[in-house]
Amino acid sequence: MSTHVVPVRIYLLVLTALLVGTAVTVAVAYVDLGPLNTVVALGIAITKATLVVLYFMHVRYSPPLTWLAVAGGVVWLMILVVFTIADFHSRGWL
Repeated sequence: MSTHVVPVRIYLLVLTALLVGTAVTVAVAYVDLGPLNTVVALGIAITKATLVVLYFMHVRYSPPLTWLAVAGGVVWLMILVVFTIADFHSRGWL
């Protein structure tokens, strides 16, 4: 099994992107977007989480089986989110 050495420049670029994402998240928190506040915040969070998984967890350079395991985890997360939202909306007394 060969290892992939990621250049320090890539790590610094990803770190910069994460810091910019954090600054944008804080800036958006002070802007009233109505119901889009949550959507924008989740979009930024998903982007940042994707960068962390791809580069700091080295999934980008991993074999296809690792990609399959990550995809399975994301699918499972989506199933849990959908069931939670469905349960919340099905309760008439809330």
